Amino acid sequence: MLKRLLATLFLVFALSLQGCVSPVSGLKSYVDSTDGYQFLYPNGWVPVKVSNVKSGADVVFHDIIEQSENVSVVINPVSGGKQLTELGSPGEVGYQLGKTAIAPPGSGREAELINAESREFGDKTYYTLEYAVKVNGQERHNLASVAVSRGKLYTFNASTTEDRWGKMQDMLKQVISSFSVY
Repeated sequence: MLKRLLATLFLVFALSLQGCVSPVSGLKSYVDSTDGYQFLYPNGWVPVKVSNVKSGADVVFHDIIEQSENVSVVINPVSGGKQLTELGSPGEVGYQLGKTAIAPPGSGREAELINAESREFGDKTYYTLEYAVKVNGQERHNLASVAVSRGKLYTFNASTTEDRWGKMQDMLKQVISSFSVY
């Protein structure tokens, strides 16, 4: 009888713990209501002071231990009030972004577009892009989410070394999918 009672209590306890786990555990929320975007980023990551003139980034967060792991948002104007789909297909936009932002001429970087997809969220279209990047002989993995809102092109980028990609890919994909503009 005691074994049965303990087994029942254990089952109830285990099921109640499972209800406490959320699909975004380990992530914090960042909201920029002035520029109109938001995203999730990993616990243990901190904001980095950036100069908009130098880096072009609106905000950057990086891991306090693995400082080369980071997320950033870059905002650029879009001419003529175009929507994202008018700028090109996911592959076309991904290729252009790779040449101009991920690995611009003279940067010493090489970027290869691995995957490009489109998704709809609310009334917005987002392109999710994946790159293999070489920087100073080091291989990196970059994910990006691109959207257009209020006449601006928003690029949310997440990056890690290729060595850490296997460990970080699920979390970084979740982070990239959390990006939204309004």
